[in-house]
Amino acid sequence: MDFWREFQGPNAGYVAQLYERYQCDPLSVDPDARQLFEKWGPPDASPPNGAAPAAIAPDLAKIVGAVNLAQSIRGFGHLAARLDPLGSPPPGDPALLPETYGLSAEDLRRLPPSLVGGPLTGQTLTAWDALEALRGIYSGTIGYDVDHVRAPEQRRWLREAAETGRFRPPQAPVDELSLLRLLTRVEAFERFLHRTFPGKTRFSIEGLDLLVPMLDEVLRAASQDGLPSVLIGMAHRGRLNVLAHILNKPYAQILAEFKDPVKGARQAVREDDLGWTGDVKYHLGALREDAPGAPGHMLVALAPNPSHLEFVNPVVVGMARAAGTRVDQRGPARFDARLTLPILIHGDIAFSGQGVVAETLNLSRLPGWRTGGTLHLISNNQLGFTTPAEQGRSTLYASDLAKGFEIPIVHVNADDALACLEVARLAYAYRAAFHEDFLIDLIGYRRYGHNEGDEPAFTQPVMYAAIARQPHCAPAMGGAAGRAWRPGRRTGRGAGAGADGPTASRAGQSEAGRSHRRTGAGSAAARRRPPGGNGRAGRAAARAAPQPVGLAGGFAPHPKLQRALERRRAALDDPNQPAIEWAHAEQLALASILADGTPIRLTGEDTERGTFSQRHAVFHDANTGRVFIPLQSLPQSRAAFEVRNSPLSESAAVGFEYGYNVQAPERLVLWEAQYGDFIDGAQVIIDEFIASARNKWGQTPSLALLLPHGYEGQGPDHSSGRPERFLNLAAEINLRIANCTTAAQYFHLLRRQAQLLTLDPLPLIVMTPQKPAAPSGGGLQPERAGHRLLAAADRRPRRPCAPTTGAPADLVQRQGVLRFDRQPAARPAPRGGRGPRGAALPIPARRLPGRVCWLSEPGRGGLGAGRTGEHGRLGVFAAKPGSRAGRTLAAALCRPAAQRQPGRGLLRQARPTPGGAGGASVSARAAGPRHAPPE
Repeated sequence: MDFWREFQGPNAGYVAQLYERYQCDPLSVDPDARQLFEKWGPPDASPPNGAAPAAIAPDLAKIVGAVNLAQSIRGFGHLAARLDPLGSPPPGDPALLPETYGLSAEDLRRLPPSLVGGPLTGQTLTAWDALEALRGIYSGTIGYDVDHVRAPEQRRWLREAAETGRFRPPQAPVDELSLLRLLTRVEAFERFLHRTFPGKTRFSIEGLDLLVPMLDEVLRAASQDGLPSVLIGMAHRGRLNVLAHILNKPYAQILAEFKDPVKGARQAVREDDLGWTGDVKYHLGALREDAPGAPGHMLVALAPNPSHLEFVNPVVVGMARAAGTRVDQRGPARFDARLTLPILIHGDIAFSGQGVVAETLNLSRLPGWRTGGTLHLISNNQLGFTTPAEQGRSTLYASDLAKGFEIPIVHVNADDALACLEVARLAYAYRAAFHEDFLIDLIGYRRYGHNEGDEPAFTQPVMYAAIARQPHCAPAMGGAAGRAWRPGRRTGRGAGAGADGPTASRAGQSEAGRSHRRTGAGSAAARRRPPGGNGRAGRAAARAAPQPVGLAGGFAPHPKLQRALERRRAALDDPNQPAIEWAHAEQLALASILADGTPIRLTGEDTERGTFSQRHAVFHDANTGRVFIPLQSLPQSRAAFEVRNSPLSESAAVGFEYGYNVQAPERLVLWEAQYGDFIDGAQVIIDEFIASARNKWGQTPSLALLLPHGYEGQGPDHSSGRPERFLNLAAEINLRIANCTTAAQYFHLLRRQAQLLTLDPLPLIVMTPQKPAAPSGGGLQPERAGHRLLAAADRRPRRPCAPTTGAPADLVQRQGVLRFDRQPAARPAPRGGRGPRGAALPIPARRLPGRVCWLSEPGRGGLGAGRTGEHGRLGVFAAKPGSRAGRTLAAALCRPAAQRQPGRGLLRQARPTPGGAGGASVSARAAGPRHAPPE
């Protein structure tokens, strides 16, 4: 035996260092080392035949191999993690095997743990022990998939949190008995519904039961941090359980909706309750508000969601942006991420398959759209309706889409309760530290079919045979919490307290956790008049008009803009001259709205400049690139103004603005398309939210859409804002659709929309011009401005009808050209089929899906394009032929009536009035006559 040959690598270096100390002072080493050195003497410095280099080379290769193995475990350990509760083997990777690096267990036991690095170095004796501990962290029931995160400080934070065990016991204790109680309630609720309402669709959470404790853990942490609001968006899977145990929706109300989705819901609603919406029970939203003054007072809202799964994503992040934005001062809007937390719960197949997910993720870091970090949670059933994962996506994980946005991903086994809570804590702490998105891939299964009346074994027999053998979550819960559970164990608040049936413990808790009150329909807020009429709007706008030409500090706009700016500055010098262009009228309207104290958010595709270079809401210094926004520097402004170029996305962008609008209904929110036909990309948002949210969920949106519209040589696509589609959606007076023909009309239309935000909110759809003509005495001419309203493809000549006088009745239309006139009286139609200006030519009902009315009430001050006098209201309204709204449309538009309840956002959503619960009252409010304030 050669003493010196027994030590290799760093150990050999350490022994050599000890021998050097021994040579200098034998007493400097311990007696055992002195005895060995005295026996073996100095090492052979020159072994025969050059044997030493050959011995050193393998040692260096093993050191490098150990280091690479440690890095591979950190980066790819999730590929060997036990993530599937059903026991399918992980894919694995050769980079995780010691043999790949020429290492054996004995080799690793001879190497020090310092080669592995990290916090585990001080807790282990050899590299083998450190690597095994590292496998337990990265290849256990949690898979850390974070190597795609480019920010080094974020990667370092995630590695340190995982390897130190900061968020798991014993460093972060778990109240295991409380966890078991909550899981028992979750499971008992599902089993009660399954037994009591067999075959009824409920989209059970079973197989992903730990979703509820994870949400509860995040909300607890948010409450401790003093976060005032949390907004949640999710599809239907597990929604009823989240409503019951996170939003505290009463069991009695849920059970009533099972017995009769319409009648039961109406009976369960009271003035101080959640409110009923005209939709199925697993689409409904809810609001939980802690008692005022309580520690950690917080609002938790679950946004209503249609069957279109992921389309609620941009709506929720838009709501979060509005909840965290302060607009009460002049200048830009100010966002504070500490005021709100958005949580999105996705489906595994939908996350990969629906494009709105990628569009929403793209908003996460954009100025004007970022929310300070959204927590994403994929409820991964490993199955679609009947489509397996390998047929539903091209990636290994359902979450791989998020890698392109550098979002940290952690996969976790849904049957490991303590691991799930650790991941939930990690996600919230990461968001609080960096204000960035975080994604949890909760991998479980679906105990029943897509709905409870479906038979999944038809298409997945092997998978559902394994699920049938899978025990229920609460009794089989792993870890110490499972050991705390004993059959028949009883305490003052026993773990099985919820298993006797949900109605026994919570049927009478309909008022728990709710201190919210709804303003009555006859309240003072509903009866108050808007601040100021349009009769004074022109003069106020003239006083408030921003002057972007004479800028302090040597600001130099582009030379080509100088002439247009001079023209705008001189436009109001003589109010009798027609000098107001369309974009200038918009600027004056927005300035006057800000002077009234109404905040404005204007976004869209190329909106800062305008598609047609007409707006120029943002100026850039031609020399330095410095940015100046005139409406943010307006001295008369009493509210914030925000203007942003949105990404080239319609679905997520419009959904975001809708969410922003319903959360902050007192703000004027406008979105502009690059061309009107681009609105096609947001059709789901329009159909499922903008046009129908009032009747389905009681929301009162007032989002304004500006759609460039006109036949100006752009071809069939870019020529139409698709007005016929909005007219087809119009029912029970749910939309305002306007096709203005002068700049003055557009000015007053925007003013009117701002005044009705809280009094009579409705979405506004405006067909804006592509190439406005120069100001003239008659204003913008319809033919030149390109305002068309194609009623049908049929171009056959129509026989003119005798025009009517008095209240307007029908659309003024001829060969697709919409005409408008200031004259109140119509003249007889001449021969040849072309009606006079102001005439009413009826359109056959079969040609338009709804009846259209063009309402013109001349003002006392005239309607010239350059005039600032008072001007009557103007709009296009649609209702289904033969409906109650259609029969009473003219009276509804012209006769004052009672106000409807204004909306106050989801976190402040209005509640039903006494005796007004149910869909009948919603329809009555939507169909009733409307009151417009004096212009």
